[in-house]
Amino acid sequence: MRDNAGLPAKPLSPMTDRYAVIGNPIAHSKSPLIHGLFAQATGQDLEYTAIEGPLDGFADAVRAFIAAGGRGMNVTLPFKLQAFEIATDPMESARLAGAVNALKFEGDRVLAQNFDGLGLVNDIQRNLGMPLKGKRVLICGAGGATRGAILPIAQQNPALLAVANRSADKAHQLRTDFAAHTTLQTGGYAELAGERFDVVINATSTGLSQDALPLPEGVFAPGALAYELVYGKGLTPFLKQARAAGVAQLVDGVGMLVEQAAEAFEWWRGVRPDTRPVIQRLTVPLV
Repeated sequence: MRDNAGLPAKPLSPMTDRYAVIGNPIAHSKSPLIHGLFAQATGQDLEYTAIEGPLDGFADAVRAFIAAGGRGMNVTLPFKLQAFEIATDPMESARLAGAVNALKFEGDRVLAQNFDGLGLVNDIQRNLGMPLKGKRVLICGAGGATRGAILPIAQQNPALLAVANRSADKAHQLRTDFAAHTTLQTGGYAELAGERFDVVINATSTGLSQDALPLPEGVFAPGALAYELVYGKGLTPFLKQARAAGVAQLVDGVGMLVEQAAEAFEWWRGVRPDTRPVIQRLTVPLV
């Protein structure tokens, strides 16, 4: 018999702690597999399941999970904003992003974190060997993923952190929102003409479509890293653009996925899992 992570199932003891990922749809989620592997590797007694939350009943689904003994949840689309609304104790990462991807339940308290940006930074620096200090970094897009990434990247002291978006006004709003924490260069894609960046991150939804970003020629510096937040989709239009521009280091978001999961796991369990074997297991060739 096997569990919903594809791992050999084991009988649950009365002391087994319960965790879950909630989203809609959720069948595609790799989180049960990831956390199942983390639990095996660290010897943690826990159950981790996937919950398809009703689109009009997220808060009720969370309350039901807590009532059934749930200790924590990962939150994915489309519930990250609603998770922020139900949090009693949002951490700084969640407050700045305005969105939540991890919850922890302690009595009547609902603690909330957003580990997406930290997972991204950990993947770039630890796994890919690209220190962000002193680098020129560009984030494409001005949505929730970018909001979650700005502060963790800024804390690494890049030489420049820029945000470009089709609607320059949305990018400029981020500059205002984060003014107390960092200085952002913001604007539309055309304003990037003549500039080069060491790290270019696609945080737009184009990774799920066939749309290319209107990036000007020369935006990728020699030796640049092109990072696509979407994972498991092969060469997305963004990565094809980067390859055509001569970028050798093309990466999708599988490392970010595993690293943010590791942050949540450590937050819940107090033990840090090794992410490398899990990343290797989930990585698919970029073809």
